Amino acid sequence: MPLPGAPAKPKDDRSWWRRRAGLLLQWAVLAAALAMLPFVHDQLPDLGAMWSAATSAEPGWLAVVVLAEAGSMGAFARLQRRLLRIGGLKMTLRRAFAITYAGNALSTTLPAGPAVSVVYTFRQFRRGGASAKLATAVILAGGVITTTAYTVIGLVALMADPHARALAVTTLGVPAALLLLLVPALRWRPLRAVVTAPVRRAYRAALAHPRVAPHAEQLAGARDVLRPTARDWAALTVLATLNWVCDILALLAAARAVGVDVDPHGVTLAYFAAQAAGSALPLLPGGLGAIESSMAASLVAFGATLTPAAAAVGLYRLVSYWAVVGIGWIAWVALHEGPRLSARSRLRLARTGRLLMDGLSATALIHPYTNIHLPAHARDAARPRPPVPPPGPVRA
Repeated sequence: MPLPGAPAKPKDDRSWWRRRAGLLLQWAVLAAALAMLPFVHDQLPDLGAMWSAATSAEPGWLAVVVLAEAGSMGAFARLQRRLLRIGGLKMTLRRAFAITYAGNALSTTLPAGPAVSVVYTFRQFRRGGASAKLATAVILAGGVITTTAYTVIGLVALMADPHARALAVTTLGVPAALLLLLVPALRWRPLRAVVTAPVRRAYRAALAHPRVAPHAEQLAGARDVLRPTARDWAALTVLATLNWVCDILALLAAARAVGVDVDPHGVTLAYFAAQAAGSALPLLPGGLGAIESSMAASLVAFGATLTPAAAAVGLYRLVSYWAVVGIGWIAWVALHEGPRLSARSRLRLARTGRLLMDGLSATALIHPYTNIHLPAHARDAARPRPPVPPPGPVRA
């Protein structure tokens, strides 16, 4: 559904094979991975023992897994909503949750999912009333803030591990030394002109290109749209940190649920190793296979046995991937991106989506109060009525 007033989408003249190349390649990789299973069967954990460990997991820790994952998604939804509010656009928390879950589902299940998710999020922001510059600024600022928090948390985990502390110090020391040398040098105007000259030339070339110029102007004007205060920066930092910390907490709770006793910094490093493995194989939807194997191997390296580690990873991925993706596709349909439905089906789906989004926002520990949507006759019955005045004197 294009935006009102937008030009018609040009017809794609490519063949069916070229238009479906990414999906076909993705399925080919999955088929190859399944074909390799008989050759590595002896190195895989026993499925029966994994099932036994998962079914005997402690319910309290499993509840923490669900709450932590809901808190992670809720923190990112709140982050984007806060950025939109800084830019002057108010969005309901329910819609922010729906866009976040739907964008995540697109990102983790489709070929070139991250790019599709960015375009989808941009379009949803525009439909919500955001200008093109504001939508661009929110997507860019959200990515920069969450990536920075991701890097800082990873470095803190490396500093907490005695075996990786030297690597962390080197990683931090070299950029810090370069920054200390570069900042005073850039105060000298001739040197600053030499350093920034390539950037200025690239920007002028982008403005001269007829197809790139509109996007370059949007990127250049995005910095003027968001003017966060110190309080906004504090809130954005906390939300970006909670986005990753809650996801790591979900993995830690899954490990504790099956009896895996690994230090928190070990679980954090296993989480980051799995994220790196999933990014190295972008053809796999959601990093399937790469994330699970890397995460289980990392937990084993930190002292866990293979079967409980695999059970912990399975429980974590069941909530953090499969459940979140399922909710995301429901949110995608609820945002009227799905097939055409009858009026009654849309009404029922909208009610279900509202209840689901309200429940998730309440579960996320960020929005503790949720609205209960009642039918119209129930709302009329529950609405307080004005008192009836006593009857006046009867006139003869």
